[in-house]
Amino acid sequence: MKEENRKYAEEAYEIVNDAATKIGSRLPGSDGETKFHRYMMDKLRAIGITPKEEEFAVSPRSGIGGLSYAGWAGFIISIACLFALELPTLWFGVAFFSCLAIFWLIFSCFLYKTWFDMFFPQEISRNSYGVLEPEDGKYDYTIILSGHTDTSWCWRHSEHAYKYKDKPIIGIIATYGKVGFGAVCFFFITLASIFMAVVQAITLIKGANDFAFASFLSNPIYTRFVTAMHFIPLITALGCWFVIMWGDPNGRNASRGAMDNATGIALSYEVIKYFKENPDKMPKNCRIVDLNVGSEESGLRGSMFFAQEHKNDDLTKNAWNINIDSVADKDYFEVVIKDDWQGCRFDTDMEKMFKDTFNELNIPSKSKDHCIHNPVGGCDSTPMTRAGIKSVTFAAQNPMLTYYYHTWRDMPRRFEMETVGNGFDVVLGVIDKIAAFQEANGYNGPQKKAKK
Repeated sequence: MKEENRKYAEEAYEIVNDAATKIGSRLPGSDGETKFHRYMMDKLRAIGITPKEEEFAVSPRSGIGGLSYAGWAGFIISIACLFALELPTLWFGVAFFSCLAIFWLIFSCFLYKTWFDMFFPQEISRNSYGVLEPEDGKYDYTIILSGHTDTSWCWRHSEHAYKYKDKPIIGIIATYGKVGFGAVCFFFITLASIFMAVVQAITLIKGANDFAFASFLSNPIYTRFVTAMHFIPLITALGCWFVIMWGDPNGRNASRGAMDNATGIALSYEVIKYFKENPDKMPKNCRIVDLNVGSEESGLRGSMFFAQEHKNDDLTKNAWNINIDSVADKDYFEVVIKDDWQGCRFDTDMEKMFKDTFNELNIPSKSKDHCIHNPVGGCDSTPMTRAGIKSVTFAAQNPMLTYYYHTWRDMPRRFEMETVGNGFDVVLGVIDKIAAFQEANGYNGPQKKAKK
């Protein structure tokens, strides 16, 4: 950390501490999330920037926040399969429910589609932001610094791994073992019920006397499968119970969100404060936005709303988004270049800027080439990228499931202020590179076309 920036790092760490210990958990659309927005809006007013607030409706449990519902669905299907073995026509109802559960899981939880939101209870979430313009009021491009204010429901299996914190490999195996077993059980029982419904449908259409179909029914593999189905649902019910346990519904046990993502919120604010207090260092022809995004943990709803709300105004024209999400693990400074589940590749120019900055600041990382894909879920760079904004996500977070990730153990005492300070230096370095890129391109840097 550069000594001249220590003041901003210390203030950022203080914000992180206030968020985790004074405000606490901040589930999407909750009072805690609102309090953090109000806290940060007061911070902006204190430095002479008038914040703006935009509300939107969110269904917190319709997406990834509702993964426990998949466990309940698998558990119910497992029990229903035992009854369907005695009443074959019941397979059609079980199969329909299985198809619905799989469709919801894939499109709502994995791909973050909003199609199911209307069927779940809604809350009011919000985005808030402040804008710093050049002293002459003229700008040709915009840098948006963003972080998300909300926190996740506590992931019980990760939290339970705390007892293995000194043996992280065992903790990872225990966590992934239970989650993986539950996922296999869910998909096995849902697909098995669909298969049995297809067999029952063919039986009703062709009849068991059809020679080819009768041969299939008497095949040893099929008969053994049917026999096994008399006890397999008991195993899958247990596995699906692990999925039910995954997300603790008790809001009091939710993540305190020091790393994820009070660090992102704090760093975004400190950077805009830095330029407010040092106007001579403000990039030429640049406007800077400090964006506090709500409801990221429920499926990127806040960034989706922001991208949609501002798609036709100049806030997103020739814009660059530095999305900061979790800067705490000093050995894992990295740029996230893709959301695998969302199928979204982020900006390659910004990727190179971050890698070059890491190297210039001599910041080591255990991540290969300071670069990772986000293997599950998604981050706020995806809606920004799809809106035509150049974006990547900056993180310093162990990419493996750990006892503090998405658990109430995500507290500031776990990491060092110096790590947050290194993050501050990195963001300033990347902003310098964006400024040089814009100047080299006549302040009209190339934009990606928005995806329809």
